Amino acid sequence: MLGQYCLMNAQNKNGKHQIASKAEMTVMMLPSDANPKGNVFGGVILKHVDLIAGLVAKRHSGRANVVTASIDRMTFLKPVFIGNALILSARLNYVRRSSMEVEVNVESEDLDDNTVVHAGTAFVTMVALDKYGKPTDVSPLILENEDDKRRFHDGELRMLSRLKEAGKIQ
Repeated sequence: MLGQYCLMNAQNKNGKHQIASKAEMTVMMLPSDANPKGNVFGGVILKHVDLIAGLVAKRHSGRANVVTASIDRMTFLKPVFIGNALILSARLNYVRRSSMEVEVNVESEDLDDNTVVHAGTAFVTMVALDKYGKPTDVSPLILENEDDKRRFHDGELRMLSRLKEAGKIQ
């Protein structure tokens, strides 16, 4: 299974901890980010999801170029409005050889009443490329605790599902 490779390598000293690549970002939503009724466009939110996922993947992969391979179902649970702070937090869940799964949590903060709501979650697959545009190996992920192991396992299952869906494995 794919996880055997990654779990064994996650114990080697060349691996990286997920905390080393973790990222958070807060962006004020402006009128140019929204429709005439004040709802922030989903595409604006997805842009920020993609940006922060790329940052996490780049921190983990080092010199490699990173590109987005897929974004798993982005469900918008709550609306984000003009004047809200869009808060994104991202972490690495799973590393294969050249691909990485980044989990991005999206929150919306109403700055007038200081309420924060969970607006959505996305799982973004990023791939590390060498200078010739070919997939290149990245450091294994060091799993420190049960939560890291659970997230790694769940990420592996999602990766297998994506590969099956794409017809790359049976």
